[in-house]
Amino acid sequence: MAEQARRGLARIIAEQGPVLRGFFARRGAHEDAEDLVQETWLRLLRAHHDRGEGIANPEAYLFTVALNLAREQAARRRQTPLRLDELQSLAAQLASGECLVDAAERAQRQRRLQAQLASLPERTRAVLVMQYRDGLSYRQIAERMGVSPHMVKKHVVRGLAACRLALAEAEVEP
Repeated sequence: MAEQARRGLARIIAEQGPVLRGFFARRGAHEDAEDLVQETWLRLLRAHHDRGEGIANPEAYLFTVALNLAREQAARRRQTPLRLDELQSLAAQLASGECLVDAAERAQRQRRLQAQLASLPERTRAVLVMQYRDGLSYRQIAERMGVSPHMVKKHVVRGLAACRLALAEAEVEP
């Protein structure tokens, strides 16, 4: 039974690795994402070993640990003061007004993209979200949706083409 539980944990670790990396990266831990993923695995394995019995829902436990690590990491970032060179660079950007314009353009582009995503067929939108937000592979998406990886690829191609076209048309409009 213990060997079967270890194999189950290994499967979860292999499947959820990219999802966890994306989870941490979306929360601003781009440089630390891999370290946080490893710490998540260690805590899962340690809890499994310490309990002496299997964890009832390892995936839920995994994401609870990941969320707690992300919160801890965010709190550490808030407590770390900016270095002098970072502060000077930020001041220069603010003085030039470049970062404000860039932020406004990014926000506008993001709103257009979200509107375009909302207009896509449900399955196509779901595939794009699973790939780009969750970091899943075509195979993983196909398993979750009950379709072939080839069909997942078709949804990705169609969805990206529609988004690119909508963004290009929006940039041309006055």
